Amino acid sequence: MAKKPARQKSKKTVKLPRKQAGKQAIKPWTRPEIEEAFRRFQAREPHPKGELSHVNAFTLLVAVVLSAQATDAGVNKATPALFAAADTPQKMAALGEERVRDYVKTIGLYRNKAKNVVALSERLISEHDGEVPRSREALEALPGVGRKTANVVLNMAFGEPTMAVDTHIFRIGNRTGLAPGKNPLEVELKLLEAIPGKYMLHAHHWLILHGRYTCLARRPLCESCIIADLCKWPEKTVAA
Repeated sequence: MAKKPARQKSKKTVKLPRKQAGKQAIKPWTRPEIEEAFRRFQAREPHPKGELSHVNAFTLLVAVVLSAQATDAGVNKATPALFAAADTPQKMAALGEERVRDYVKTIGLYRNKAKNVVALSERLISEHDGEVPRSREALEALPGVGRKTANVVLNMAFGEPTMAVDTHIFRIGNRTGLAPGKNPLEVELKLLEAIPGKYMLHAHHWLILHGRYTCLARRPLCESCIIADLCKWPEKTVAA
């Protein structure tokens, strides 16, 4: 006699994965809570600094391009010698792609990045008189420059209140419920809308540093988080 097939569980008994359940449980932040969070960030670090080494707007642009899918620490090991040799678009273009590769070969995707660095240098010379443009559209038209890179340069070089969403800010926006979004642009626009204007100049630095040193990807340090009581993440390891 043939055996009966194993009885399958009813779909009603299937539980949501932990991550999905957590997403459903997250509540939106109130405006007073957002104000308080950034008040605390400002009180702890009134003038946060980016961690990419640079000497001017051009070298900042190059450093950010090189930092894509790489760590700031790794980029900072390679760029001092590069910038000593070429700290202007003219010098970088003259250096040439092969020599730039030699300087940045310890950085991931260095071949393509070296190509972009030389190409953007040539574009700056031919289209912008060797100066880094102060508009997002012009920056994004340069080889190797996307929206995040443009926002970093606008903020750090020109003092524009932009929000550069990297992996850290994308994680924080979604994990905490501060600015949930399916892609970096969604998170960026929600943060720009939610964060009070008086905090916007330094907001992206506060969030990046928070993600880099406290709200870690694998094991966030909730016990030392200064906004743990405000955070909406249902899996945080300290009570609200």
